[in-house]
Parts: sequence; C-alpha cells; structure tokens
Amino acid sequence: MAKFKLDEVDHQILNMLIENTRIPFTDIAKKLLISAGTVHVRVKKMEEAKIIKGSSLTLDYQKLGYTFIAYVGIYLQNTSQTKFVLQRINEIPHVTVAHITTGKFNIFCKIRAKSTTHAKEIIFKIDDIEGIYRTETMISLEESINDKKRLMHSIFNELQ
Repeated sequence: MAKFKLDEVDHQILNMLIENTRIPFTDIAKKLLISAGTVHVRVKKMEEAKIIKGSSLTLDYQKLGYTFIAYVGIYLQNTSQTKFVLQRINEIPHVTVAHITTGKFNIFCKIRAKSTTHAKEIIFKIDDIEGIYRTETMISLEESINDKKRLMHSIFNELQ
C-alpha cells in the first residue's frame, strides 16, 4: 500500500476528531469552510488507509467509582506461556491494557479498581494464573499526561 499523504485539511479534521470523536462532519465542514461531503470523503480515505481505525469513547472512571490505577509487571515461568497467560488476563475485565514487553517484565498491565482492597483482589486473580512466576505492582498516584494531540502534531510535522 502506498504511503498516504496527509495535508493541512486532513490534519485539521484529525485534530477535531481527536478532540471530539462525535463531532458531526457538518460542524467540521463549517469550521474549515469546506463541504460536509469533502470531510466525509477525506475521513473515508483515512479509514481505508488505516490511519483512522474506529473511534473511541473516553469515560471518566473517577465519576464511575474507579479511582485506583495500578500497573502490574508480570514475570512468566517460561515465555512460551505468553499467549496462554494473555488469554487468561483478557478474562479479567479490570485489566484495561496489557503489553508484551522486553526488559524486566514479560507482560506489563494496567488495572483499574474501586479501592486498594479491590485492586488486591484483581492482582491476586492475576497471580493465580498458571504460568506466572510472580508480579510486581506500582500504584499510580496521578495520571499527569494523557495527550494524543501532541503526538499527532509531531507526526504531522515530520510528514511535511
């Protein structure tokens, strides 16, 4: 597949969609002084090029009572167990992210919980998975940076 070229209009469309994935194409069109059809065509092309893959919804976990975030580093008894362990981890809904990693841990996970007691229950579920040698947990005190736009702007500037 040929490399997809983004222009300034594409960048502005992406910027608005990152800010609010539910923004109507007509609102984007009005702000950019182009037709809604143009926005639709450009978004469709970015989807076909796999630059845009679906859309997401951001929840305020604090308001839902999930105020506790922890990161769990997992050591496996054997790396051949990675796929099996990830399948078991995927069955624990409070594990929201899992990465296969190099370095200290074989797998690195993010969990969300209601309290330290709830987090302990989740971590014990992870510890009980066959093939896990041990875990190491780090508590998040605060999410200080979670900004998709800065990276998008940096990537766009590199492409120019």
